[in-house]
Amino acid sequence: MKKLIAVAVVAMMILGTSVSANEWNKIRIGVEGAYPPFSWVEKDGTLKGFDIDIAMALCEEIGAECVLVPQDWDGIIPALLARKYDAIIASMSITEERKKKVAFSGKYYNTPAKFARKKGSGITISKAGLKGKTVGVQRATTHDNF
Repeated sequence: MKKLIAVAVVAMMILGTSVSANEWNKIRIGVEGAYPPFSWVEKDGTLKGFDIDIAMALCEEIGAECVLVPQDWDGIIPALLARKYDAIIASMSITEERKKKVAFSGKYYNTPAKFARKKGSGITISKAGLKGKTVGVQRATTHDNF
């Protein structure tokens, strides 16, 4: 866990401004708030979830005040680039397109794609096995490449 926190802290420093780490007393973190169990908004308006816990642990580790800034997914990178917040913690997949715009820390968890098929279909889950097949995916995700 300490290694994870150290990697994320370095990423937050890179994503922010050139201010040195010891000057960070308040960190604004962009979060999505609509992706349970990683982030969601409770009825009372508080943010909860794994990403929220990671953000709060990072701030606690470096002794900084953590300000969570909810942001719709489609605007999460543009708002970072506009300096609405200093870093993003939002279960974002690392893609080549995104790496052109922002710096990423190392992954703090991995959720590989899972495929389901009809038993006995003979379909193999591989690039060759899926060639020419229709694959259902969630739109606007990294799995949309299928």
